[in-house]
Amino acid sequence: MLVARNIHTLEVPFQVPLGPDQLLPRSVFVTLIFDRDLTLIDSGVAGAHLPIFQYIRDAGRDPEEISTLILSHSHPDHIGSAGTIRALTGCTVLASPLEKDWIEDTEKQKRARPVPGFDTLVEGPVTVDGLLEDDQLIELGEETRCRVLATPGHSRGSISLHFAGRQLLFTGDALPCPGDLPIYEDIAVSLRSIDRISGLARDVDTLLSSWEAPIYGRERINQRIEAGRAYLQKIHGAVLRVHDQHRETGMALCRRVAADLGLPPFAANPLVAAAFMSSLEAAGRIDGAG
Repeated sequence: MLVARNIHTLEVPFQVPLGPDQLLPRSVFVTLIFDRDLTLIDSGVAGAHLPIFQYIRDAGRDPEEISTLILSHSHPDHIGSAGTIRALTGCTVLASPLEKDWIEDTEKQKRARPVPGFDTLVEGPVTVDGLLEDDQLIELGEETRCRVLATPGHSRGSISLHFAGRQLLFTGDALPCPGDLPIYEDIAVSLRSIDRISGLARDVDTLLSSWEAPIYGRERINQRIEAGRAYLQKIHGAVLRVHDQHRETGMALCRRVAADLGLPPFAANPLVAAAFMSSLEAAGRIDGAG
């Protein structure tokens, strides 16, 4: 899908195996920049190179023109096919220094963050060739440039990309979807990142996220940002309230809070439990919870 001059987004569906007979349908959006060479932002899960390459061919370009692969962070649905894409194109892989170890050592990531079906989602490690720092300007061809924004919280080194000349902002997974699985490492840091995103929104006409289809128009973008903020504040309030009532932590707390929020049963898992626990650690540092 063309979203702005020479900037495209593509939805890549996949499934997360929750058990022998249960698959969770998910999808991730990757971004493509068609300039002198091609730039790919995130690689999707293992096997995602096939629809990505086909999209490039359908647009009249050659997948081997991919010269740069930017990884917004190290989670499986963003790095899954990076190894194949690197092997087939020889592209340069760029990422935050805070995500480098989990990209280059996926077994280490699996041990620390055991996502269901990790080995079906990630092909394996890939070498990071260049490190992206906050406020760094990246030239992506003759007519495309963007600025790196550190937007941690979902992960410690998550980045967003601001294409100021296009009034376009890519936020990766930094902006949570109301009602979706709460997956983040630090709720207080996530809220600060949303504040940063909100500060740029007055100059943005197109919002690209890894969670959902593009959003156009400044009013709708601002509404979406505020909805993401409100969802985190609602979660934070629920965690503190349930903890005060039952004095539980970990998975016991997670099950009660997930039920309180009306989330599906599979939301009671270690990743969500860790997200909820960050509210207890951040108690007193977050305003407006409830």
